[in-house]
Amino acid sequence: MTPKPRAKRPKAGPKPASPLADDLSFDAIRALAASLNGLHRQMAAASAPIVQSIIHSRSRDVQEIERALDRLLDCACIPEGLAHFKTLCRYYYPINPAATASYVHAYREMWDTDAPQQQEIAS
Repeated sequence: MTPKPRAKRPKAGPKPASPLADDLSFDAIRALAASLNGLHRQMAAASAPIVQSIIHSRSRDVQEIERALDRLLDCACIPEGLAHFKTLCRYYYPINPAATASYVHAYREMWDTDAPQQQEIAS
């Protein structure tokens, strides 16, 4: 009995480049980042009247306030969004301190890059 010849394996060559990698040049990434920044600015601008309305009406509607905080958390990476987020957190704190603290913690996890660096420097 003669053994059957084995099929040859194709040689492992360089992996084909991802089509996505070809499309995402530095300029394309910069354009996407600028677009995202613009969307954050629009979201912050759209949230400003909501925040003012909640505060001026002295609303204690927890669901309304937390919906606004959820939206603001998404755009708190820009100064305008962060200012609105802080304003609403300061307003909400006397109403629900625990929930406000959880929003502040969520902000720090998402956007605050200074805190871990400062801890590393202090150590």
